Amino acid sequence: MTDPLVIFTPSGKRGRVAPGTTVLDAARQLGVDLDSVCGGRGICSKCQIQPGTGAFPKHGITVAEDALSAFNAVEQRYDDKRGLKPGRRLGCQARIQSDVLLDVPPESQLHKQVVRKAATHRDIRLDPAIRLAYVEVAQPDMHDPSGDLERLKAALAAQWEIDNLQTDLAILKNLQTTLRKGDWKVTAAIHHTSGASRLAALWPGYYEGPVAGLAIDLGSTTIAGHLCDLRTGAILASSGLMNPQIRFGEDLMSRVSYAMMTEGGAGEMTAAVRDGLADLVRALADEAQIPAEAILDVTLVCNPVMHHLALGLDPYELGQAPFALATADALDLKAGDLGLPTAPFAGLYILPCIAGHVGADAAAVALSEEPDRAEALTLIVDVGTNAEIMLGQKGRVLACSSPTGPAFEGAQISAGQRAAPGAIERVEIDPATRTPRFKVIGSDLWSDDPAFDSPVTGICGSGIIEVIAEMRRAGLVDATGLIGSPEQTASTRILPDGRTYAFLLHDGEPQITVTNADIRAIQMAKAALYAGARLLMDKFGTDAVDRIVLAGAFGAHISPDHALILGMIPDADPVNVTSAGNAAGTGARIALLDKTARPRIETLVRKIEKIETAIEPRFQEHFVAASAIPNGADPFPLTRARANLPEPSFQAGADRPRRRKRA
Repeated sequence: MTDPLVIFTPSGKRGRVAPGTTVLDAARQLGVDLDSVCGGRGICSKCQIQPGTGAFPKHGITVAEDALSAFNAVEQRYDDKRGLKPGRRLGCQARIQSDVLLDVPPESQLHKQVVRKAATHRDIRLDPAIRLAYVEVAQPDMHDPSGDLERLKAALAAQWEIDNLQTDLAILKNLQTTLRKGDWKVTAAIHHTSGASRLAALWPGYYEGPVAGLAIDLGSTTIAGHLCDLRTGAILASSGLMNPQIRFGEDLMSRVSYAMMTEGGAGEMTAAVRDGLADLVRALADEAQIPAEAILDVTLVCNPVMHHLALGLDPYELGQAPFALATADALDLKAGDLGLPTAPFAGLYILPCIAGHVGADAAAVALSEEPDRAEALTLIVDVGTNAEIMLGQKGRVLACSSPTGPAFEGAQISAGQRAAPGAIERVEIDPATRTPRFKVIGSDLWSDDPAFDSPVTGICGSGIIEVIAEMRRAGLVDATGLIGSPEQTASTRILPDGRTYAFLLHDGEPQITVTNADIRAIQMAKAALYAGARLLMDKFGTDAVDRIVLAGAFGAHISPDHALILGMIPDADPVNVTSAGNAAGTGARIALLDKTARPRIETLVRKIEKIETAIEPRFQEHFVAASAIPNGADPFPLTRARANLPEPSFQAGADRPRRRKRA
C-alpha cells in the first residue's frame, strides 16, 4: 500500500509519509515552515492548518473527507476555550490517513511573510469622495410638520448645497436619537459618487474623531492595503497578508479550473478572499489605533479573476476564449457588500477592468504612471503571478497580460520561499573564482562579512533572479540555461543532481542549491514576460523603448541589471529602467483621495488598446526565443556589451552524471 501523499501550500512542498503521522511531524520531515511553541501539546495553537477536501486537479489529488483523523479531545478543549476558525485543525493533533492538501495560514508560519507592498510617496490632489458637513437642523414644529430626515436634508441643502441626498434604513433607525443627542446639531459624512450623494454616517454635535479611507490591492498572491486619513491624505497604516485563496491554486487559471471542476468551488474561494479582506481591515485599524467603523470609503483594485471571485461572480467565462467579463465597468458599491468590517455604509469603489485578463490593477497602474501622457515611449511591466504590461506614449496606450506563473514569487523553486526574514534576496558571484556571496532579508550584511550570523532559510524571487543572472555572467550556465559540469566550469561548487548539475549557493544548514529545474522554471516565467512586452512593441511598430518601468511589489526589488542579463525585459540601458513600487496600490490610493481621478480612469480604459496574447501567433515565437538567456533572437547588444557575457556551450549529455547500474 502506498503511503499517503501530503502537499503543503503556499510552499508547494510535498512528500509521502507513513499513515498516522501528525501534520506537524510531516511538516518537519518535509521542511515546511509550520510554527510550534508548546512542543505538540495542543496548547499554543501555533501549528494551525486548513485542510482542503475534494478534487485538486492542479496538484493531481483528490482529498477525502476523512483524510485527517477525527477532531480529538485536545482540539475540542482548545476550541472551547479559545476558539478555532471553521475548518482549522491543530497540526500537532491531526494525523494523516490518506492523500491530503494542507494550507499553512500566515499566522502559523514560523518565518512570517514580508508583504513588500509599501506605499510609495506621491503628491496626490486631496478631494476625497467623503465630505464632512456640520449642520444645525430645525427642530420639529407643530405648525410646520415635517420629518426629521426631511429637515436634515433641508439643512444640508441650505448650508452645504447638498441636494438629492440618499440614505439607508439603518441610518434612519438611529437618526432621531442622534439629532436629539446632539441638540439638533450633527456632523454628517456625505459620500459623493457620480451624480449622487449618500449619507454614510451621522454623529451628534461636532465630530472630531478619525475619518479614514482604505485603498486595497487584491493580488493573486498577496493582499495589500493602505489606510489613509481622508482629512489630510496621510497614510495611517500599511499592511498586507497572503491571499488565502492560494490553497486553491497558485496561479489564476488553477483557481478558474477549481471553480469549473468543483461544485461550490467559486463560493469557497469567494468566502476565503472576503475573510482575508476582513482580516486586513481589522489589522490596519488596529495598527492605526482607530475603530474600523471610522473607515468610510474603500477603493479596490484587482485582476479580473480576483475581481469576479471577490464579488461572488462565477469566473467560468474567464477560463475560455473570448474571456468575457461579467462587467468591466467601474462599480460604486458599499463595503458591506463584501463583508468588510468598516462603517456600515462605507463606500466601495472598484476601478474598471481593461480586458478579460487585464484588470482593475492594470487600470490603477495606468492612473498612477500615466503612460497616455508620456513624452517618451514607456513600457510598464507589473511583475507578478500574472504580469500585466502596458506600452504607451502621448495619445496611445496598448495593454496585455502574460501568465508568468508563481516562480518569480519563489514557488516551483527547490529552495524557494516567499519574501520573509532569512530568505536570500541579493546574490553576487565572483566571475574569476565562481565564489558566491549573498544578503538575506532582515540583515544588511553580506554573507562573507565576518559579522554575518543571520539564519538562512531559503531563496525568494529577487534572489533566484539574481543568482541565475550571476551564474550566466560567471559562465556557470550557458545561453540555453544548462549548468556545466565541474570540469567545464572549473568550479567545485557544481554538484551532481540526477542527470544534470546544481550550483551550491549556501553550504550550510539548510544547504541551498540552484538546480537546472529551478533555472527552467525561471526561463519559462521570464520568457512569458518578455514575449508579452515584445508583442506590444510589434503592435506599436518599434524594436526599442525609451523607458521601462517595473511596477509591483516584486518589480520594486528586481535589480535592472540582472533582469536585463536574464532577458526578462527588452534590451535597454539600466539607467532607463526604474521602479514604480506598488503602482497598483498607488493608483488605488489616488482614486481614494481624489474622486476626480475616478471618471478620468473610466475614460482612459475605454481608449486603451487591448491585445490578447492567447490568440496572437507571434506570442509563441517570441516566447521560444526568450527562453534563451538573455534571448535567442534579440541580440541584446547593450546588455552584452556592458555585462561581457561569456558564451559557453554545455551540451546535454556531455559529461553528464551517469546513473549507477543496479547490481
